[in-house]
Amino acid sequence: MRAVSVTVAVAAAAHVATRRPQVFTAVGSESAARAVTTKSTRTDPVTVVDTETEELIRGRLAELRPGDAVLGEEEGGDDGTDGVRWIVDPIDGTVNFLYGIPAYAISVAAQVDGVSVAGTVVDVAAGAVYTAARGHGATRHEADGAVHALRCTDVTEVSMALLATGFGYAPARRRRQGELIAALLPRVRDIRRIGSAALDLCMVASGRVDAHFEHGLSPWDWAAGSLIAAEAGAVVRVPSPRTTAADGAVVVAAAPGVAAALDAVLSEVGALDAIPE
Repeated sequence: MRAVSVTVAVAAAAHVATRRPQVFTAVGSESAARAVTTKSTRTDPVTVVDTETEELIRGRLAELRPGDAVLGEEEGGDDGTDGVRWIVDPIDGTVNFLYGIPAYAISVAAQVDGVSVAGTVVDVAAGAVYTAARGHGATRHEADGAVHALRCTDVTEVSMALLATGFGYAPARRRRQGELIAALLPRVRDIRRIGSAALDLCMVASGRVDAHFEHGLSPWDWAAGSLIAAEAGAVVRVPSPRTTAADGAVVVAAAPGVAAALDAVLSEVGALDAIPE
């Protein structure tokens, strides 16, 4: 399953890398405007490349894993959790993709009975492939062919932890998330907002940040990245595989040396509570 997730995600990443310059010459141009629609709010975009890429992924999975269920961000699909189900995000970080900010990813994961067992996240701009299988560790494959085993940082103090997060699209949720950031910022080293939960989770795995927390993620946002983080040693909290973004549940991944203390801090400020839409 890991090999399938790598094959499919790498093919999808190549498509995204090729299509971006073809579709988006500049934000605000007529061609770009025709290629973008919106979903939950006016600030939540979906592009023609998102839908093309999900179709590509579904086609490859049908060839390589016929009969398996698929749940994707753009086309939906099987919301059951029995047996094998592939969880697909064709572009995680669509706003970054739209603006040409080099932080967007392909995420493909396999779950068995609702538990992630294999997954791949491709950082499209960097050409890096993060992948893991349950019980077999996590690795990053660089564009130059180098392969690195992934391990979290050895940070032991929350006050020295670099914390990644993200924000939802609904104004009320954003307001509450802003309040949480104000409460947390004096308690940690600093906070980063990259714009892709899948990449944030891989950054925990590779030691580029010490922890990640975010409310309102759907399974396609965390299914692969949370497994990669866990296989790199992170302590991970994920919601039910049936949970959707509207439920507002929190996802947390933290280096083991600060996981318990960070959990206590998040609990103290109310950041472990759901923020439903």
